Amino acid sequence: MELSKMKGIVEGLLFASGDEGITAKQLASVLDITDTTVHHVLDELKNNYHQSNRGVMIMQSNKAFFLTTKAEHSTYFKKYLESPQMTKMSQAALETLAIIAYRQPITRTEIEDIRGVKSDRPVQTLVARSLIEEVGRREGIGRPILFGTTKDFLTYFGLTSLEELPPLPDNDKDLDQGADLFFGNFDT
Repeated sequence: MELSKMKGIVEGLLFASGDEGITAKQLASVLDITDTTVHHVLDELKNNYHQSNRGVMIMQSNKAFFLTTKAEHSTYFKKYLESPQMTKMSQAALETLAIIAYRQPITRTEIEDIRGVKSDRPVQTLVARSLIEEVGRREGIGRPILFGTTKDFLTYFGLTSLEELPPLPDNDKDLDQGADLFFGNFDT
């Protein structure tokens, strides 16, 4: 496989791996290439991203590689996140918020069990918007983070307490419907 194609695939895998990142060993396995070749491709990508006209870079932490934005552009990212266009939330974020609102305190794994899909990004979005926060840790293996809603959540949706959340239907088996049921009444 030619280098430019490998670089494109590695770049896509770095992007798709999100916050979990991907190890050189995983990249080598997926691409069916040697570790040496993987590191060569990563070095090539790092050099490409190092140019001043690029907005991302490759970061390594605990053997995993990640795509991340460059620190020197942080003021623009902050301004973007604070802009009015950021007021709309995705369906995934609304579903996740409904699950947390009705089932708090809850772990990310429990949220994913209910939704049936990974929920890292929606949880990050909700934390970044200060609608949810870490409220503790569950006892047990790994001591996973427990999430709950914030005062900003109540303010954002015009509630004075969680008791004002509309009741879920008795036959509701999937809290995904809670997002439509509750948040459909609000301009999100």
